[in-house]
Amino acid sequence: MRRMACTPRPNWEKKVEERGLTWHSGQQPYWNESAFYEFTAKEVEVLEAATNELEKMTLRAAQHVIDNKLYARMGIPEIAIPLIESSWEAEPPALYGRFDLAYDGVHPPKLLEYNADTPTSLLEAAVVQWYWLEELFPKRDQFNSLHERLIALWKELTPYLPGSRVDFCSMDDREDGMTVTYLQDTAQQAGLATSIFPIDEVGWNGEAFVGPDDAPLGAIFKLYPWEWMVREAFGQHIGKDGTVWIEPPWKMLLSNKGILPVLWELYPRHPYLLEASFLGPGLMMSWVKKPLLGREGANITLHQPGKDVETPGGYGAEGFIYQDCAPLQSFDGKYPVIGSWIIGHEEGNAAGGMGIREADTPITTNTSQFVPHLFD
Repeated sequence: MRRMACTPRPNWEKKVEERGLTWHSGQQPYWNESAFYEFTAKEVEVLEAATNELEKMTLRAAQHVIDNKLYARMGIPEIAIPLIESSWEAEPPALYGRFDLAYDGVHPPKLLEYNADTPTSLLEAAVVQWYWLEELFPKRDQFNSLHERLIALWKELTPYLPGSRVDFCSMDDREDGMTVTYLQDTAQQAGLATSIFPIDEVGWNGEAFVGPDDAPLGAIFKLYPWEWMVREAFGQHIGKDGTVWIEPPWKMLLSNKGILPVLWELYPRHPYLLEASFLGPGLMMSWVKKPLLGREGANITLHQPGKDVETPGGYGAEGFIYQDCAPLQSFDGKYPVIGSWIIGHEEGNAAGGMGIREADTPITTNTSQFVPHLFD
């Protein structure tokens, strides 16, 4: 694994916009092709195997939480428990997730967290970096079958989607909107009828959930956290009609940072895990304090002997977990985090590709840059 300097393509802004990446620049470029990460085929095999193994482990952890009623430890409200348990038993359609991994090409990948409910940076990983590779390094390869896997999964899920239709919604936000627009495109390529609208246009008519045209919603993909959904005015009605929600409510178990200490209890000293606890840092010399329901690196405390680094934010009311500090390797002064994607939940074959975001500090935030990758 190496970080390589690279000359950005002429008019790269226009080229990534043509692929749908409209949110590519802010105070600094979000999409950064002045560098790329180079892997060996063996390193990619290691990441793929780790992702498939972590997928199996996290599903077992979800079952453990349900069997042992660990909801309070994870800050999950009582209103959500019936939704979690019924959706877990019914096995409704589930689409994707992203494991965030620390990896240096030498030591085993370590799980930092799992966004199983509302992961973004999908378009960048599935499409934008692929076209970068095709233009600059057409004879090289990339760990990336995301686009094809998504279309194939939508086709597989079609019998479970009423009327062969799925509607898409998110907050009126450029990054979230870009993600659901891309997912809508993959669903349309799979032959599904679709529409897209803001989440605040979802309503309850007394009998069913409806969209902006007041027509009942059969299946809806929502890029909106379940912990927020259940607290909305319409949250009390979820589960009362036949609406298929993607992602399903049980995903809130895995996107909760509380799944990290549960995993450590089930798999102590596993090579893909970092020690984690609900109670405190214990004997950990360096540790990270994370809110159970935090997002985008907010409200993180990184403790190292003699030094604390904190990020601001509005999370933490539900509680925190403590996780051993990952041995993040610096590459040219940058700290990369591997976003390793799973498509569906087919045991042993869920891993579908990766994207890399890097930061100037060991804490990845919403300003961290996306950098493409390749391998031989």
